[in-house]
Amino acid sequence: MFRQLTFVVAALAFAVSPAMAQGGPPAMPVGVAEPIAKRVTQWDEYSGRFEPVAAVEVRARVSGFIEKLHFRDGQLVNVGDLLFTIDKRPYEIAVEVAEAEVARNKAQVELAELQVTRGASLIASRTITEAENDSRKSGLAVARAQLKSAEAALRNAKLNLDWTEVRAPLAGRISDRKVDAGNLIAGGQSGATLLATIVTIDPIRFVFDISESDYIRYQRLFLSGSRPSERGDTVIPVRIRLADEADWTRTGKIDFVDNQLGARSGTIRARAILENDDQLLAPGIFGRLQLFGGEYDALLIPDSAVISDQARKIVFTVGPDNVVQAKPVVLGPLVDGLRVVRSGLAATDKVVLDGLANPMVRPGSKVVPQKGAIAAKAQ
Repeated sequence: MFRQLTFVVAALAFAVSPAMAQGGPPAMPVGVAEPIAKRVTQWDEYSGRFEPVAAVEVRARVSGFIEKLHFRDGQLVNVGDLLFTIDKRPYEIAVEVAEAEVARNKAQVELAELQVTRGASLIASRTITEAENDSRKSGLAVARAQLKSAEAALRNAKLNLDWTEVRAPLAGRISDRKVDAGNLIAGGQSGATLLATIVTIDPIRFVFDISESDYIRYQRLFLSGSRPSERGDTVIPVRIRLADEADWTRTGKIDFVDNQLGARSGTIRARAILENDDQLLAPGIFGRLQLFGGEYDALLIPDSAVISDQARKIVFTVGPDNVVQAKPVVLGPLVDGLRVVRSGLAATDKVVLDGLANPMVRPGSKVVPQKGAIAAKAQ
C-alpha cells in the first residue's frame, strides 16, 4: 500500500506544469496582431434638416372673386401652370374703356395735325396770326401726349386682365388651397390674400450648423493646403442619410457657408445641395450629414480590442517577455468596420485581440501570444 501511495504522489508531481511549479497559474494564450496602417478620410457628422431651394407665396396682383381653381391640393406644378382664375368681367370692361379712350385721343391727334397743316398755309397769307399758329402746334403736342397716356392706360388694363389668371411662378409642389372658389380676395403689392404656397423639390438643400472648433479646424486645414475651402470653387463633398437609413447613399456638395458665427450658439450655418430625383426628400425632414474633413494617416483596430477605463480608452498590447501592457489611446471614427486610433499606439505594437474578458489577461500578466489577423470590411 505504501508503494501505491508513493506512485500516486509521483504521478501528480509529474503532471504539474512548470508554471504551477513556480507557484503561478499557466500563461493564457491570446491572439495578437499589429494594427493596420492606412490613410483614411475623415468625415465629420452633423444633424440638420432639408429645405427647399426656393419657396414662394402665391398671391393675386388684382382683386376680385375667385371663379375657378385649376389644381389639386399638393400636386406638382410647372412654371406657368394656371392655378386660379379671377372673375375677368370687370377687367374686360376696363380694357374696352381704355381702348375707347385711345381711339378718342387718336381722333384728337388727327384733328390737331390737320389744324397745324392748315395753319402753315394760312400763316403765309397772314390769315391767322403767329400766336394762333403756335397755339395749334401746342394743341397737337398735348393731343399726342394724351394719346400716349391713353395707350399706357390700355396696356395697364390688359395687364390687369392677364393677372386675373394666377399662374405658378416656379416648378415644385403646391400646398393646399387657402381660399375656395367664390371668395372675394384682395390683390396688389401689399395686403394681398394668400392663395397657396409652392416649394421646389428637386434639387433640395440640407441646412446644418458647424461648431466653432470644427470651423477653425477647417480653416487651418485650408491655410495649410490640406483641404479646400467651402467658399471656393472646389467641390466639398457631403454624404447624407435619413433617420431610417443605415448607409450614406445620398451625396451632394456644399454650396453656402454663412459670413459669421452666432454669438449665442457659437456655430456657423452651412448648406449643402443634392439631387432629389425620387422626390423622397421633403422640406423639414431631419437627417444626418457627413462633411469631408480632410485626410490623415491612422492605425485601425477592431472595436472589440478597446477597453473602457472610466474616462479613458485602453488597448492591451503584448510587450517584451510576453507581458501585457495597457496603453491609453485616443480613438476616432469607424473606417471599413475598424476603429481609428488617432494616438497612443505604434504600428509595431502587438494588440491583444481576444481573451480580454479573462481576469488572467491583465496588465503585468504573462500570456502566450498567438498570431491573429485584423481584417477590414470592404465598403
